[in-house]
Amino acid sequence: MQVQEGEQKYGMAANGKLNSTTLNGKAKGGSATDCGDDVEMCTNESSVHVNSDSKSRKSDWIRLNVGGTVFMTTRTTLCKDHKSFLYRLIQDDPDLNTDKDENGAYLIDRDPSYFGPVLNYLRHGKLVINKDLAEEGVLEEAEFYNITNLIKLVKERIRERDAKQNQTYMKNVYRVLQCSEEELTQMVSTMSDGWKFEQLINIGSQYNYGTEDHAEFLCVVSKECPNNLNGQEIEPTDRAKFEQGERMYSIHITQIPVTHI
Repeated sequence: MQVQEGEQKYGMAANGKLNSTTLNGKAKGGSATDCGDDVEMCTNESSVHVNSDSKSRKSDWIRLNVGGTVFMTTRTTLCKDHKSFLYRLIQDDPDLNTDKDENGAYLIDRDPSYFGPVLNYLRHGKLVINKDLAEEGVLEEAEFYNITNLIKLVKERIRERDAKQNQTYMKNVYRVLQCSEEELTQMVSTMSDGWKFEQLINIGSQYNYGTEDHAEFLCVVSKECPNNLNGQEIEPTDRAKFEQGERMYSIHITQIPVTHI
């Protein structure tokens, strides 16, 4: 049964169900004005989705005004450490009472030069410090922002630096002593602690008593001494000296043609 045009918007199908065979006297699929309300509603829904996505993308980016320098990073980066000051900051923790500048950036009264290494660590998990920055300065910022793993990493870097600077290099110091044959035994037996006998060189006789020759010897001894302390080289005059009443010559062992005995 078909309802007359203009009286009903829908007809009755053969199976007894309504269908939209007519709409204001026109067949289904008429002009765009027939579903103008539907088109407008669809457009508004799409606009809502687009605006929502746009706002979501904008909120993922955070501005930080650190000592007058503006840094921009993502919310994900600042949320790496949930116990950090930066995490609490973007959660709008009421206990922080932090202001924003005219552009909506969070105001932080810290040195921007040292904030760079902190932010980069949150980005990629590596500690990168420029040569003109001190590790202690980065440590101070890491402690202020309460980034636990970064604090441990910077402290380890400082320990390695100090250990390298304080490393003591040992160097052999040589002494050449001239003595007579009669003095040789006493000299060797009374050497100071740390000195070791290295070589003995017979240089012949320099004087005669009657018909007997008295041989002269060069005795080469050595001792290990620190070459530097706290990164500064120690002068040879500051090293321990061989305390003997014999004639002593501070010449390098390679300057003498010697042979082992």
